[in-house]
Amino acid sequence: MASKLSTCFVCWNLSGFNCVNHPNSNGRVVRVPFPASCRMRHRTTFSSQHKRQQIKPYMEVGLPKNQDEEEDSEITFNHDEFVDNTSDTTAPLAININGAEQAQQLSGKQIEDLLGMIRNAEKNILLLNQARVRALKDLEKIHAEKEALRGEINVLEMRLVETDAQIKVATQEKLHVELLEGQLEKLRNELAEKESTEERYAKVHDPQNGDLRDAKPLSNNDIIYPLTEELNSLRAENTSLKNAIESFKAQFSVVKNNDERLVALEKERSSLESALKDLESKLFSQEDVSKLSTLTVECKDLWDKVEHLQSLLDKATKQADQAVTVLQQNQDLRRKVDKLETSLEEAYIYKLSSDKLQKYNELMQQKIKLLEDRLQKSDEEINSYVHLYQQSVKEFQDTLDTLKEESKRRTLEEPVEDMPWEFWNQLLLLIDGWALEKKISMDDASLLREKVRRRERPISDTYKAYKEQSEHEAISAFLGLLSSATSQGLHVVHIAAEMAPVAKVGGLGDVVSGLGKALQKKGHLVEIVLPKYDCMQYGRVCDLRALNVVIESYFDSQLYESKIWVGTVEGLPVYFIEPQHPDKFFWRGKFYGEHDDFRRFSFFSRAALEFLLLAGKKPDIIHCHDWQTAFIAPLYWEIYVHKGLNSARICFTCHNFEYQGTAAASELESCGLDKNNLHRSDRMQDNSAHDRVNAVKGGIVFSNIVTTVSPTYAQEVRTAEGGHGLHSTLASNTKKFIGILNGIDIDAWNPATDAFLPVQYNATDLEGKLENKQALRRNLGLSSADIGRPLVGCITRLVPQKGVHLIRHAIYLTLELGGQFVLLGSSPVPHIQKEFEGIADNFQNHDHIRLILKYDESLSHAIYAASDMFIIPSIFEPCGLTQMISMRYGAIPIVRKTGGLNDSVFDVDDDTIPPQFRNGFTFVNADEQGLKGALLRAWNLFKNNPETWKQLVQKDMSIDFSWESSSAQYEELYINLAKTSQIGNEYNECDMVAENMLLVPLPHRPVVTTLSVRAGFDHGILRRINRLRVIEIPAPVMVHWVQVSFLHRYLPITGD
Repeated sequence: MASKLSTCFVCWNLSGFNCVNHPNSNGRVVRVPFPASCRMRHRTTFSSQHKRQQIKPYMEVGLPKNQDEEEDSEITFNHDEFVDNTSDTTAPLAININGAEQAQQLSGKQIEDLLGMIRNAEKNILLLNQARVRALKDLEKIHAEKEALRGEINVLEMRLVETDAQIKVATQEKLHVELLEGQLEKLRNELAEKESTEERYAKVHDPQNGDLRDAKPLSNNDIIYPLTEELNSLRAENTSLKNAIESFKAQFSVVKNNDERLVALEKERSSLESALKDLESKLFSQEDVSKLSTLTVECKDLWDKVEHLQSLLDKATKQADQAVTVLQQNQDLRRKVDKLETSLEEAYIYKLSSDKLQKYNELMQQKIKLLEDRLQKSDEEINSYVHLYQQSVKEFQDTLDTLKEESKRRTLEEPVEDMPWEFWNQLLLLIDGWALEKKISMDDASLLREKVRRRERPISDTYKAYKEQSEHEAISAFLGLLSSATSQGLHVVHIAAEMAPVAKVGGLGDVVSGLGKALQKKGHLVEIVLPKYDCMQYGRVCDLRALNVVIESYFDSQLYESKIWVGTVEGLPVYFIEPQHPDKFFWRGKFYGEHDDFRRFSFFSRAALEFLLLAGKKPDIIHCHDWQTAFIAPLYWEIYVHKGLNSARICFTCHNFEYQGTAAASELESCGLDKNNLHRSDRMQDNSAHDRVNAVKGGIVFSNIVTTVSPTYAQEVRTAEGGHGLHSTLASNTKKFIGILNGIDIDAWNPATDAFLPVQYNATDLEGKLENKQALRRNLGLSSADIGRPLVGCITRLVPQKGVHLIRHAIYLTLELGGQFVLLGSSPVPHIQKEFEGIADNFQNHDHIRLILKYDESLSHAIYAASDMFIIPSIFEPCGLTQMISMRYGAIPIVRKTGGLNDSVFDVDDDTIPPQFRNGFTFVNADEQGLKGALLRAWNLFKNNPETWKQLVQKDMSIDFSWESSSAQYEELYINLAKTSQIGNEYNECDMVAENMLLVPLPHRPVVTTLSVRAGFDHGILRRINRLRVIEIPAPVMVHWVQVSFLHRYLPITGD
């Protein structure tokens, strides 16, 4: 397969340049820079592929090695000799190759030699150019010095000419002065003669020395008049001569000055002539002339050498181009040879494989035969498989149909998770409205509520279609869905005087809405009952509407109507009760603080229970809050259990034991409670004023479980000081009293989504907090000059409980430390409000203090976001939400260790607390020194360690203060209470047997009380059991069974 190759290799043998350093007259070595225009082209063609060893070298071409290669980066010149080896360059060698045996090829070593020669040529050219540039610079310098000397000579010559001209002018002026002096002398003589003539004339014509103009004329007028005219003309001439003399005197002084100037100019001329001679001697000194001539000669030589080097450079460039061309041809030839070798190898492999292929074909024939046999068998197997597959497809289709039916059934049974709670709450309110309006029965309403509580899809779909149907058709559709079902969650009804955000005064409103939403998320049905205040925020109530029904409740020995309104607040269903009482209980323009608050809220409590009874509701838990709804517990057990509202257990939460709702005992009669039965020391009689009743005490005694808002506060109220007179009642009911720390609504209080803030931010991006700080400063008119100035915030009710004297001290202390202080809040106490109004007036236009004595929801969010620190110096604090919200917004709390503050804020300097829980600054004593110490520690950390402060802010913002944990504790309490509802139902049957018997107290009754409370036994049932009194002879056995045997069925007897 070999073919005839014919090509021509041309190799240009380049010899190096032997050059030496070329010193100039000053002994310097000239180095010439290599210009960019002379760089070698196609350098990239010399790659590593030329260095690889060939499989079969077909030819070799000898390439003489350059003996004069130098690794040095300089070219040296000798002043007298210059070696040019270009004449020794060999002529191009052409070799014609005919056949593969005569082919030769350059070896890798020879190519490297060629590359080395080219590199040396580049170095030589570079050095030649450097020498050329330096020579040009020296020549330009010499020319510049020569031109400067010529300029100085020209200046001196011009000044010499000017001096000669000034001397000539001075000589002419001197001659002129001499001429003027002669004229002046002549004029002086003439003047003297005229003066003597005038005197003689005056003596002749005026013997009495009078004026000729005053003398009488002579008789001969023709003679006298000409003489008078001549005399006047002489006088005028005399005046002009005097003026001329003065001018000559001035010119004479000028001439004298010119003489002095002439002398100075002559001196200057002599000095210039001497300087000119010095310059001429310096310019034309023998040494300089010799140097200049030497430089001229050297410059000429350098120009000649540079031109010669340029010609050499051109030749070298041509030779390099020819070498590159030869190498490219060599590469082309090498590629062709590689292709030929590849073809030969393939042909050889093909020849070897032909024999193997024949053997392989024979083997394949045998395998094909075997495969045909197997194929026949596999066809039979496939047919059987197809039959089985058809059967399996049929079975799969049947199974699929079954699964579809089951999936459809499960879809209908599974709760609908994609609908918001507002949807279910509106549906629940619709069902309640139909029940109250007696359009459906109470039993049907209960069954429909169960479906809503389980969030079943059929009732969801029916409600969606409700808008397209008439009410009668919708009711029929809903009733068609009824079926028996069991509840999966609890039904909890909160009866309260506040709910955020529609009716909020303090933390109670936040707890009702926050706890309600958390329980709703856990799958429980939560409903709220509120008074319909005229001053609540109606804009925050969704779908508010009045039901076409009124309820009648007992009050002041007669029945009064109340109107029922329904709506949703924060996704929770809310029932608003509007009393139609002539006293307009809730149309007063405020929530609390009326003289008849006891009557207002006792009316509301009974109306709320009447509503639950009329609506046919069967709640598991009724949760009442504070003294305003503490009436619920005695009303429920004394009245409404007997009316059929008996499914619930009562949970009472006291948010602040300072407010207890006391009144004269006779006030209980208004809402239908028996004064004689309840005005007792173990029931509702006030522990301090025995002629009064205490609503909170009634809530404690008659409720199944009593809670307060933090564990520490639960311990504090057991003392005489903290319990405000109820410590003994709590001690006797201690088994059912517990403290649960409140949470906050993290959706409403979230700096990352807060719509009230100009800029949202989070723990990982705190830039927004600084922007909110600047925005608040602009809004309140505070100084923004120092961005890093700390801002201390305080949002509170200004009452003694909150430590108003410490708040006042914090204002002035912050100002003294160089910070800014913002207070938001008002006081129901007149003298406190007046005091802080005076402070606000004093700081009305201050750059760093601002007091806003009102409550503003949007401004409170802005203050939380802008503050660096938050002051909460409470004397006592049941729970406190302010510290939790401030930490949520990155404001470090400074608090007194009391109540819920002690349960949620842990001092950063307290070594007894694990570091991960330290989140603020605390103090113990409720005095100015305690507050000052804590504020100073916070101030120093903020100023001196900003990085640690930032980490503290980020940690506080990451703490979970949500209702998740607190609601779980309430949920556990509710579930335990709900289990006792069966006990209550069975007891009702026993109560019917023993209710009318005359009973006496038994000595073991306290044991029963202890057992019942410890096990979470229903206190209302226990109270009613303990009221049983037994006839001494036969009855004690029966009553003992009622009290002990009955309890043993449900309670673990512990031995107490």
